[in-house]
Formats: sequence, C-alpha cells, structure tokens
Amino acid sequence: MEPILELSGLTKVYPSGLKALDTVDLTIRQGEIFALLGPNGAGKTTLIGAVCGLVRPTSGTIRAFGHDLAHDWRRARARIGLVPQELSTDMFEPVERAVSYSRGLFGLGPDRARVEEILRSLSLWDKRNERIMALSGGMKRRVLIAKALAHEPDLLFLDEPTAGVDVELRKGMWAIIAQMRARGTTIILTTHYIEEAEEMADRVGIIRGGRLVMVDEKAAMMARLGRTEAHITLAEPLSELPEALAGLPVELEDGGTALRYRGGDGTGKGKAEVAHLTKRLLAAGIDYTGIDVRESSLEDIFVSLLGEDEVKPAEAAR
Repeated sequence: MEPILELSGLTKVYPSGLKALDTVDLTIRQGEIFALLGPNGAGKTTLIGAVCGLVRPTSGTIRAFGHDLAHDWRRARARIGLVPQELSTDMFEPVERAVSYSRGLFGLGPDRARVEEILRSLSLWDKRNERIMALSGGMKRRVLIAKALAHEPDLLFLDEPTAGVDVELRKGMWAIIAQMRARGTTIILTTHYIEEAEEMADRVGIIRGGRLVMVDEKAAMMARLGRTEAHITLAEPLSELPEALAGLPVELEDGGTALRYRGGDGTGKGKAEVAHLTKRLLAAGIDYTGIDVRESSLEDIFVSLLGEDEVKPAEAAR
C-alpha cells in the first residue's frame, strides 16, 4: 500500500538563519496514529505548516496521497485537515455556522446532516447556536476539531490538541481521537503530554533541533530503550554491597539503608532480575521491608534521549 504521506529531505531555513527543519525524512502509513514529540522550538509546528501549506520549505519534497505538493497541492490539500495549536477561530460566529463555512472552503456543498453528526460526536450539538466566544476553552478546542473534520479529511494534523484543557476533557479528547482513527482517518499528533502519545500512538517520532532523532513503533521503542527500576528498603543498613549481589546492576543508597536496581531491557527481563535479586538477598540472610518496582514510561525514554536540560518538567510531566 502506498504511504499516505512522504517527506524527503525536508528543510526549512528562515531568513534569520534559523534552521527549523533539517533534512527530515518521514513516511506515514494509512490509518495510523503517529505522535511527534520534541521540546519547544524543535520544529514540530514548522513540519505541520510545511505539509498544510502554511510554511514554504527551503528544500526537499512532500508527497501526500501520491501527489507532489509543490506541483499538485490543491488535490492533496483538500484531503488534509489541521487542528492548530492556537485558538484562532471566528469568535463571533455560532458554532454550527462556523463548521459549515469550513466545509464550504474546500468546495463541498452544504450537508447539515454531516455537520450535525460531527457536532454530536464532539458533544457540541447543544452548543450549535452559541457564539464561539461564549464557550469554555475545552469547547473552543472541540470546535477547532469540528472545523477540521468538516471537509472529511483522510489525514488529520492535531497540533497540541489538548493544550490548556483539564484532565477530564483531555481524556475525553483521547476518546474522540480513537473514534476518528476507527473511521479510517490517519492522525499525526504533536503533544507536550507524553502520556497522550503513550496512550494512543502506534508510532512515535522524536524531533530535536529540526532533525528526527528517532522514529519507531511505540512498543518496539519501549522494549528496546525501556528499563526496570527497583528501590528496595533494607531492614538493616549495609556498609557495602555483599558478594551475593555481584554481577547485578545495583547500588547502595540512602546511607546504606536501601538498594537501587536499574536494568532490564523493557521486555520483562528486569522484573525477572529483581526477583532473582530478592532471592539472593534472602539466601544471604539480608532482610528487606519494602520494594517498589516500576517500568520505564515513554516519558522516561523521551527524557533520556533529549537530556534533562532540553525537557522542561512542564513538557515531560504536565
């Protein structure tokens, strides 16, 4: 099956000399949810803008649905939807009229039944006659999604779709995105909420300084780069690591009152090693009073790849 989107050598250099995209190669498969992660200024929004016709690339090619966007952008662009990061919309327009107008912008005729279906799926039908300016932040963001869906796109870009909404609304948006994918829409998502990518994405790309540093299946990435960490509280402090623990990735912490294990490979090996570690402790007559075991999250992998200094706490854990 032909890819739905192909980027080859995509580069964007602004007049100031800033290289926002640096020879990006990326292929998006039909029907997948692809999460693009990166710190502020990494090039996520520039990449989206280049595909959606908002940013003119300096070099490279973009093919969508088999069309070269440099020469046949109208046919391809009609099948692409965008939910922008900024809440810029027609604030004085009623919801239903704004969504219907967006449909007309792409040359589609009026279809009130389809607009009603979209608004109901986003829990906006009861708000259809209200002006957008009167809605809450979360509802305004839903209107942006409704407008993007109005022309029935096959490829949908969501640029920080849940920024500024509370946890309950965010999880509701996750459900909406899952529904879109179930209908066959291909989704490219940028987000600061890494749990969002971990929850929904099939594949993950990590971008830094305009370059894609990694693209992989989410499960494969977590299996390859994930780790197991265990904190074992000892009944009596140790002055040094006993010989019984030789060869295991453990170290003493908290003045010898605890052991820290870091190891495994994200495939369950770490949990088996922790079990083996506790058996060695008991066999050596070393008792413990508590054990806390956790597996790496996508957030942990993201931070390890980019470094703590490039990932603000608000970006990694918000």
